[in-house]
Order: sequence, then structure tokens, then C-alpha cells
Amino acid sequence: MGYFQRSILDILIESGKIKKEDIKKIMLDIPADRSKLIQRILETGLITKDALCLLLSNEFDIPFVSLRDYPELMPVNKLPLKFMKEVKCLPFKIEGNTLHLAMADPFDTYSLEGVKMATGCEVKIYLAKEEDILDAIERLYGEGATSMERIIGDLGEAEEIPFNVEEDVDSLRDMASEAPVIRLVNLIMSKAIEARASDIHMEPFENDFKIRYRVDGVLHDEESPPPRLVPAITSRIKIMAKMDIAERRLPQDGRIRIKPSGKDIDIRVSTIPTVFGESVVMRLLDRSSVILSLEKLGFPPGSLDSFNSLIAKPYGMILVTGPTGSGKSTTLYAALEKINSPDKKIITVEDPVEYQLSGVNQIQVKPHIGLTFGNCLRSVVRQDPDVILIGEIRDRETAEIAIHSALTGHLVFSTLHTNDAAGAVSRLLEMGVEDYLLSSSLIGILAQRLVRIICPHCRESFVPGADIAAELGIEPIDNATLFRGRGCEKCSFTGFFGRTGIYELLMVNEDIQHLILNRSDASTIKKKAIDLRMRTLREDGWQKVKNGVTTVAEVLRVTMEE
Repeated sequence: MGYFQRSILDILIESGKIKKEDIKKIMLDIPADRSKLIQRILETGLITKDALCLLLSNEFDIPFVSLRDYPELMPVNKLPLKFMKEVKCLPFKIEGNTLHLAMADPFDTYSLEGVKMATGCEVKIYLAKEEDILDAIERLYGEGATSMERIIGDLGEAEEIPFNVEEDVDSLRDMASEAPVIRLVNLIMSKAIEARASDIHMEPFENDFKIRYRVDGVLHDEESPPPRLVPAITSRIKIMAKMDIAERRLPQDGRIRIKPSGKDIDIRVSTIPTVFGESVVMRLLDRSSVILSLEKLGFPPGSLDSFNSLIAKPYGMILVTGPTGSGKSTTLYAALEKINSPDKKIITVEDPVEYQLSGVNQIQVKPHIGLTFGNCLRSVVRQDPDVILIGEIRDRETAEIAIHSALTGHLVFSTLHTNDAAGAVSRLLEMGVEDYLLSSSLIGILAQRLVRIICPHCRESFVPGADIAAELGIEPIDNATLFRGRGCEKCSFTGFFGRTGIYELLMVNEDIQHLILNRSDASTIKKKAIDLRMRTLREDGWQKVKNGVTTVAEVLRVTMEE
């Protein structure tokens, strides 16, 4: 450390910025550890901040950063606000396990070690002007506001605005542009990202305003601001999503792109009018954490091999079924990623486009201008595709075009909302699809659900009672040891951390084709598939329970209709 500080003085003298006789003046109040040398040099007024920053950046090869280039900073809760203000440092980006830290004094090793210990990250140092760091801290945290209560306190006791009053658009815009409102919305989003939430729900009621985060598929209540702030918060979100803030009578959709701590977060915003104000739902998609590998989705080995053989076929229709939020889109994207190659043309028709895949032509349907699934697909088949992904089969027209495409040499992927794999056949027949066309085109159906994974930090073993296997309808195992999560700070005391899939893959062979031609019901098709060694959702779930991945309660929760 001393080497750097002696070098700073040498550099200043060599550059002609100070004279040798000025050193005594500089060193007059420096303590033995000389940890505040840069601060002392600036206090003497012998060199300006800009000149010193430029000199140090060039000499020590420390990048200079302007925090004004990072308008979407998000709080880093592991570093206390008081510490950042005293040390004059601020994290502005995270890449993997590397924290990018702006410091007014990059040679303050004591503070640097403190940051490393608090965050557990490798730290890359940047030089920044002191006032830039303090301005960014103020912009991010305000008057020492690290909690929702402080931010709400800054807003004062503003009069509540009744929902039925038509506010002036300029007043709404001004209200949404106040610094405390901006900090409040940033705090709500940053807490959701830190909690690994997939959705933020903001719901106004008569005497209450609820904020809930969906984490690992389950909604949890969060700290909420008072109802009087609903118009301000909603207007701020609508401005960010480029929506019409004056329109509160009709549903709206928008999109926000932010980069907190170096992450690329895509936020899909939906508003809908309710009796007491607009309900807002924000779907968060962290593009950096999206898993697009079939091997990492939780497929059992046998089902994975069979599914890989299906997606390698040159033509036919593959369906993925399950309720909303069961991971169907992720599975389909992972399949496309697996087969994507220069010798294949892949076109998708989606509503909405959730992930952007390199080398894939993706089309967003727009029903309000007539670009429906049916209209779009008629044009897509004239684009000479090898593989077509249809976001969802919603009606007979879409189903017939999909089947026709599969019969004319295309590999077609799509989704349906059915409880199990066999139910997809019945659903398509009910739509009016001809049985002989369906039996000729369909090659496989994958049903899936997402179950929460037991938290690895608080996982504990226990010996279950005999009723556990009976609940699942599975043969019990003597002296089985299962696992559960106690609940800890890492998993927000839920006992779960992350999710994985359970799967039911129905391969359409000659026996199944015969049943489709006979228009057999779903239970008959399912029984035949089980006879042909199909593993059901509950059986795959039970295997993951025995492997210590999830719990019986989780499997029952997502397969209740079984």
C-alpha cells in the first residue's frame, strides 16, 4: 500500500502538478497508515479532482467510470448505506461473481476487503469522482432511505386521489416523476429480483394495497405502501413501460428493459382496471438465468432419450401440455436450441415472444391488426421452414394448419392446456380435428409440471409414515428416508429454492394410433400408454421425492387433478 502512496506523490511531482516543497503540506495530517492520501491531496487544492482522476487512471491502469452512464442502478442490500457513504464507494454492475465497484479512493484496501467479505464476490475496482458516487447514492437511496417506510415518509401525507376522478395527465406525470416515487418503484423491483420472483402483483382494494411476489410458482405477501400511492406507483410503471398513463378504463400491455447489477431483465407489464384502481402484474424474465438445455430441466434419463429421438425426426407434430406456468415454453425453446443448426430453417409464431433465440425467425402475433395464429401460419408454410413452433393451439383452425404442416414434411411443436398427455388427444378431437389426420401426424405428447426443489442449505432427512406413498398412489418402500427443508434465510424460510420439472411422455406408436382412430377416451389411451411403460407425472414426481429433490406435498400440489 505504501508503495502506491509514495508513487502517487512521485507521479504528481514528475508531472509538474505539485512541487517537492508541497509534500510537507500534504503529509501534515496524514495518519501512519496513509489510508486517506488522495483525500488529503485534494483538500490542499494543489490539483483538481478531474486532473487527479485522469492522472491516476492512466498511471495505475485503473478504469475511470462515470456513474451517470448507469441510470438503472439497483440497491445492493449486502452493503450498508452508511458504509458506502463514508467510504465513497458504490457497486454499479455484477457479472457472474465479479462485482464492479466505483471508488473515490481505489487504494483504500481496508474498505476494499470489507466489500469482498460482505458480498462474497471478486471485486474489480474503478475510479470515480467523489461527487458522482455521492450523487448516485442519493439518486438510488435518497435521504438515507433504505426501507419502504423512509421512502413513503418522504412523500408526505399527500391527499388520496379517488379512482373515479379524471386526473390531469400532467399532474399524473409530475406525481410519477417525484424522486421518492421513482425510488419506491425501484425498490419494489429490486426486492423482487433479489427474491428470485417471476412475477410482481400490485392489487388495489378498498382499504388496502397489496404487493405480492411469485417465487418458485407460489405467491407471497410483501411489504406494501398505502393505498393513496396507487395512482403514483401505477403511473410511474406505465411511464417506464411506455403505456398511456391517462387511460385507466381499458387493459394495457407494455414492456420494460432494465439492467440492474449487469443483469438483463425483461419485464412484461399488464394493467387491468378494477373497482378500486388498476391492478398491475409485472412478469420478470432474467435472460442471463434462462435454462435452454434439455439436460438441465429435470428429465428422467429414459424420457430424455425418447424426447431427443422425437425432436430429431424430420416431420410430425409434438405437443407439450400443462397449465399456465408449468414451463412449457422453456421446454420448447430448449428443444429448438438443441436442433437449431445452419441446415434447418426454424420459424416460431408466438403470443408473446418470451425468449429470443439466435438464428430462429420469431413472429409475434397481433390480433388487433388481423395477424392471428391462423393467418400467420398460412404465410409461414410458404416460407419453406423445416421446423415450426406454434405458441399455442387455441382453435380448430390453428390445429388443422398445424396438422397439415406436420403431414407435409415439417416438424411442428406446439402447446395445449390439458391435465395430462392423453388428454391432449381428446382435446384436439373435441375441437373437430379428423381422427385419421391426428393419428397420422402426432408423434409424441409431453405433459409436465414444475415442482419446488428442497433448499440445499436447510435440507434435512426424515422417515415418512406409511400414508405418504398411499397419498401418491404409489407402492410404499420400507425404511425409506425422505427429505424436507426446515426453512432458512437463504430460502426466505419456505424450505424451497428453485424449481425443476416432472414429466409424462406419451410416444405415439401403432397401438396409440389405433386408439385415436377409434376415438377412444383419454383414460383408455392413458391406460394403454402405461401398459407400454409410460411413466406418469406422479411416478416421476415420486422418483424425485425418493431422490431428495422435492417433497410429496409438492408433487401432490401440482398433480392434484390426477
